[in-house]
Amino acid sequence: MFVAVGIVLPILYNYTDLISRPLETINSNSLPNEWAMFRHDLSNSGTTGATNTSPQPNIKWTFATDGIIHSSAAVANGTVYFGSRDGQLYAVDAATGNKRWEFLTGSWVESTPAIVNGIVYFGSNDGAMYAVDAETGQMVWKFPTRYPVVSSPAVADGMVFFGSEDYSVYALDALTGTLLWRVETAGWVMSSPAVSEGLVFVGSTGDYVYVIHAQNGQVRLRFKTISPVFGTPAVMGRTGLFVSFDGYVHAIDGNACNWPGEYGIRPYWIQLWAFGLPVPAPPAPSGLLWWLRVGRVVGSSPVIASNVLPIGGNVLYIGADNNLVAIYLQTRKWLWSFPTEGAVRSSPAVAGDTVYVGSEDGYLYAVDAVSGNKLWQFATGGKITSSPTVADGTVYIGSHDGKMYAIN
Repeated sequence: MFVAVGIVLPILYNYTDLISRPLETINSNSLPNEWAMFRHDLSNSGTTGATNTSPQPNIKWTFATDGIIHSSAAVANGTVYFGSRDGQLYAVDAATGNKRWEFLTGSWVESTPAIVNGIVYFGSNDGAMYAVDAETGQMVWKFPTRYPVVSSPAVADGMVFFGSEDYSVYALDALTGTLLWRVETAGWVMSSPAVSEGLVFVGSTGDYVYVIHAQNGQVRLRFKTISPVFGTPAVMGRTGLFVSFDGYVHAIDGNACNWPGEYGIRPYWIQLWAFGLPVPAPPAPSGLLWWLRVGRVVGSSPVIASNVLPIGGNVLYIGADNNLVAIYLQTRKWLWSFPTEGAVRSSPAVAGDTVYVGSEDGYLYAVDAVSGNKLWQFATGGKITSSPTVADGTVYIGSHDGKMYAIN
């Protein structure tokens, strides 16, 4: 009896929702006219939805730092927060571009901050996650990891989720910085977590995407790719879309779980089947819904815009090679491809009927979301690997020239 219980309970816990079901209420979004975290919201949609404003390529202000800006801006309560490779996190007045405060860390700040309940959360390459007061810039707490934190934090239900290059995904108490759980991964975690319906989706350089129970850190699904996942997943409900570095978009079902011993048994099963031995065809990897090739090399993260008119339905926008690509998700057919003169590592942002994206050619582009026609371009003084942020009629973009630009 006890032996049976000892066998059955771990199976029910690890491979079903019967014992511990994720809470679907664990979600969070930016307030109207704000963009308070990486990719706008916890699902990493990268879109503000409908808007009555359409920024033009006019400089509102610029703010110079002493290092390359790879961190994307987060905007909340009239303040723009972003990091620089000069080791600082900056808080700048959104209206004037005047500095409100700066916070010095021990290394580059490439992580994009998240602002929740008056606290700014961000990582540093000095190997720490920081929480600082949004008004004063005074440190609230610091949580050390062993290696750089490039991953941008997601904050929901009093928890801070992020990855580190120490092969880990962490969940901390948002008020105290106390460790709640840690998941060891097969590689660096430079990907930024997406949180939706009680699940954490995150990629790793170890060629896996993980779906984790937000409350207890239980790994529900490990999905193996054949290339590292640097970018951030975008999530619709419990369907996660992510892009591996070799240019494949994968859609996975967050409700799925691995079957016991899947990645130990499956390679041998495939070999036996390939040799023509009398075994059934191996099943598809657990959780796989579909996949699609979008380019040769992809370091950008996907954006999902819902009900794009007059197309209708959902459209995925992604930087691939030197292009910005639009794909109609209902049919998984390409709508258009917009070329630039440099690699597009920047992740697009969608506001209304316009897609904004940066390129390593140094330009920020505004592109019509339906036709793919260029509306305008804006030159900075260096490569752009930062992702655009759109808030209250203004586009914010960082450049390798060390400046943050506000464009309206």
